[in-house]
Amino acid sequence: MTFFVKNLQTVDGLISNLYRDISVEEMTRKITGLFELQGYKVIDQQFGNLILEKGSRIKRLLLGAFTTYYKFSVTMMPGAENELTVNVFQQSSGMSGGLIGMNQIKTELQRLNFIFANI
Repeated sequence: MTFFVKNLQTVDGLISNLYRDISVEEMTRKITGLFELQGYKVIDQQFGNLILEKGSRIKRLLLGAFTTYYKFSVTMMPGAENELTVNVFQQSSGMSGGLIGMNQIKTELQRLNFIFANI
């Protein structure tokens, strides 16, 4: 069963989705399980705030686009009528990987948009 209702906003570095009939705790468990399978380290900062990180920042600085580094923050805000707004923010620009790194971040954000739309 998908809880996704609609995409509220997608701009550079931000995805905002609306979900129904799911709690913050349940969404946190779903995101954690889903992204740990994909190699992300998920840091739960409580109260619906998560950090998704994949790869090494130091390797990215040293090797540029030849290595992977993604960092996103996720915030969840409960709303009226059993709704939940989930915002995904880009935390790394990819600048340390040059133009290739910046394109890698944009591509990963598009992939995340698809994944979050299927929750």
